[in-house]
Amino acid sequence: MNAIAAPTLAQVLDHPGIWRRSAERQPRVRALPTGWESLDAKLPGGGWPQGALSEILFEHDGLGELDLVMPALATLTQEHRRVIFVAPPYLPYAPALVAAGVDLRFLHEIHAGSTEAAWSMEQCLRSGCCGAVVGWLPDIDYRSLRRLQLAAESGDACAMIFRPAQHAAHNSPAALRLKVSNSDEATYVDVLKSRGLLTTTAPLLRMRA
Repeated sequence: MNAIAAPTLAQVLDHPGIWRRSAERQPRVRALPTGWESLDAKLPGGGWPQGALSEILFEHDGLGELDLVMPALATLTQEHRRVIFVAPPYLPYAPALVAAGVDLRFLHEIHAGSTEAAWSMEQCLRSGCCGAVVGWLPDIDYRSLRRLQLAAESGDACAMIFRPAQHAAHNSPAALRLKVSNSDEATYVDVLKSRGLLTTTAPLLRMRA
């Protein structure tokens, strides 16, 4: 009986089931453009990952952190897809939202305390009828973050949460983590983590003066 020749290493590596770390073969990421060309150019798929959780970590209020997500939210509402705000710290200013292109007919707001906000956000994400759910959850823990990530996958929605920058040093299951900071009277965005990005050493991106 003839012996069966063992496959060579080259033959094994050519098998389609073998994953190879390569800049030419980065994982495909479904994404919603952020509306900021310089940021889209740095992110796999060119925008906010769909069916996933994104974190926006900011040093203090008023840096334009909401401006960062506004173009994408405007696109979703213009496509008649629902956007939900959960526990915003300030009353959304309707004229500014309209000026940014948001169709208010498809924007909804949920008032919730710290203990109910994560639950409310999770239910909206799992519903499957939202384009994006945006929450302000300063004290959310890792377990709840994980539930939001799974809910975003289940409902195929963009989950976006705002948290203080002090949480940047903590582990997170989010697919994307951005830090918004201020320096020399300008606003910058730093990519801290991005699923599908082989390196996390992307430079700071200037958002606005």
